Amino acid sequence: MKLKIVLGIVMVALLSGCVGTPDSEGWRYGQKSEFLKILETDKYASLCNQQRLYQRVKESRDSKLMTKLLVAYTNNLANGCIDLKSFKASQRAKRAREIDTHYETYMQKVKKSDIMMKLKAGQSIEMILKPYVPQTPQFKKLISSYKQLKKDGNVSAEVLHKIRLNIERTKLMKPDIGVNYALINIPEFKVRIIENGKTVLSFAVIVGKTNMQTPIFSERLKYVEINPQWNVPDSIMRKSYIPKIKRNPGWVAAKGMELHKESYDLRSKKVNPASVDWSKYPKDGKGYIPYKLVQVPSIKNGLGRVKFIFPNRHAVYMHDTQSKSLFKRKVRAYSHGCIRLGKPVTLLNHVTTHYSSKDIPTVKSWYDSLKTRHLILNKKLQVHTVYFTAYVDETGTLKLFNDIYGFDKSQKLTF
Repeated sequence: MKLKIVLGIVMVALLSGCVGTPDSEGWRYGQKSEFLKILETDKYASLCNQQRLYQRVKESRDSKLMTKLLVAYTNNLANGCIDLKSFKASQRAKRAREIDTHYETYMQKVKKSDIMMKLKAGQSIEMILKPYVPQTPQFKKLISSYKQLKKDGNVSAEVLHKIRLNIERTKLMKPDIGVNYALINIPEFKVRIIENGKTVLSFAVIVGKTNMQTPIFSERLKYVEINPQWNVPDSIMRKSYIPKIKRNPGWVAAKGMELHKESYDLRSKKVNPASVDWSKYPKDGKGYIPYKLVQVPSIKNGLGRVKFIFPNRHAVYMHDTQSKSLFKRKVRAYSHGCIRLGKPVTLLNHVTTHYSSKDIPTVKSWYDSLKTRHLILNKKLQVHTVYFTAYVDETGTLKLFNDIYGFDKSQKLTF
């Protein structure tokens, strides 16, 4: 009986890749078996463009070929199977047509030497792949949905392609998405607050217009500005507001705005809009404008009463809005790129309670004062804007959304 137990333990150890003599390439019998099992079902949806190599490996079990495939599989898992060269070219072409579009891709370094070191040390293939597996639950959920629907002959190739493309998008997200984070899914027009894997809050949002797209990126929420002033960016001034000021300089005051010389600071020198030669700053021009348009804090401020700041190079944020009626519409792409919130006060209360040292009565008194105050976060909350046209929701239901920014078309799979 004891001999059987000992033999059983040794067999498990061999199969796990923990013991045994490695071959000249560093592979143990158990590691090979484990990798082939992963490849058989393509567990991590990362065979992609390596199908031919996989067939050779399956037939020969050659260690050098297996090493080549392990490195390729790891890279596909870490960095996705979307043709980024052609996608970046399509993005440049859109910007040339004056479409403001940005899609950040968070690439990971995959070194063959690191993989081989772990392999020779006897690590299991699962442990070698683990650092590169996307943290978002959508990765596994979408793979599961894809495999289930693929067995169903009634599902169209277009739907399967859409799901597969979104699996690859999870691989392009920031590797460390955080335990607690806000997930803004642009095609769904929805934000979710996800904590420890569970959605604790979700509601509707308004995102950027098709020519002023909300960028895809990740940053950390640092603070909340209560009763904010709106600093109008130069680009929006050129496209939207300078033509209105040229027609009627009194429009500035009527909108609760002030014009300042070279500064958004309300204490800086104010300028009469009628005294400026606005012809120097044409609508189709570019570059710095030495006059800054500011909408002062008020109940009529375009940003509403609260603004959530996650500093980024795109100068976008989440904020309240005066245009409440737009939330009744199914398609909500109306902003200049920022995310307008359907329930800003609900989010403010949640952040106050769970991510700051203040209490709700204190923050409410700030809110009611109509004076600008800042609520500093003392706990980490990441913000991720994502583009999932396929998403498995909290009930396990796969939902498909329209490709409002055209990324389903411009992102090509490499296989």
